[in-house]
Amino acid sequence: MKRLAWLLALPLSAHTISMSTGELRVEGARARYELRMPLYEAEHVRNPEEALFANFTIRGARLTSKSCRTQPGEAMFYCEAVYEFPAPPEQIEVDCRFARVTVPNHVHLLRATSGGRTDQAVLDLSFDSATLRFRDPTPVEVAAAQISAGAWRAVSGLANLLFFVALVLAARTPRELALLALAFILGETAGALLALHLGWQISPRFIEAAMALSVAYIAVEVLFLPSAGQRWLVLGILGIFHGLYLRMFIQGSRYSPGYVLAGAAAAACLAVLALWFAGRLLRRAHAPDWAASAAASLLLVIGLGWFALRLYY
Repeated sequence: MKRLAWLLALPLSAHTISMSTGELRVEGARARYELRMPLYEAEHVRNPEEALFANFTIRGARLTSKSCRTQPGEAMFYCEAVYEFPAPPEQIEVDCRFARVTVPNHVHLLRATSGGRTDQAVLDLSFDSATLRFRDPTPVEVAAAQISAGAWRAVSGLANLLFFVALVLAARTPRELALLALAFILGETAGALLALHLGWQISPRFIEAAMALSVAYIAVEVLFLPSAGQRWLVLGILGIFHGLYLRMFIQGSRYSPGYVLAGAAAAACLAVLALWFAGRLLRRAHAPDWAASAAASLLLVIGLGWFALRLYY
């Protein structure tokens, strides 16, 4: 029972949308680093100034000063630091382990500039090291990096995987699966582009609560409305809320919306197909008839609990 309770608590114990940004400006042999992190991420970190800089290092550079503060009226935690190199660097190697002291799905978007040239990296629990090279990347390198970043953001979080599981459970035929996946991708793309175009500033808590409710709603359809029609329309609307999360990532990383959304769409298709085939294998292995209902019930409990938690925290 304790193990089951721990598994149920996993999605509720961390913020689904956990993101910080960093600016690293290199001037000769000195680099100035600025960190911006939502205050709700830093509040539960014990001694955040020490903990954060203990988990952010620039190889070959010496940290000479650091300071952190909260800005009155803003729910943001700011830090500034200065690093010194033995000589002006041609490239910079960074280790960032913020996911170890905040939440496991934390993403740090780091942008570095030197001599008018820029490079950037996306650092998380899976990829906590990066090499920043101050040269003009080729168009192929730009496309590959940004498409892969969009793909990883679409499937890396537990909440995203839960939603894809719910989507597969909601599909009654392969044709409907394709229709639901297409509707979701179109809704996600439209939500991200519309939010970028209109400049919407929606709080991460609202987006996260809406994503949680989307998982619960699909579970309700599977359990109590098994013959409901036009599920594609529901998936398209729910996709809009997932697109708002991608908008936050695009805005923070300054990546091309086209590349990021293309990567996210491709990853969503692959995730849905993988889960669909996994379900077929389970059915061939004579999984009990109640297995799908049990999975939907579990998703409903997690989705509602996660939604309630984010309304108050």
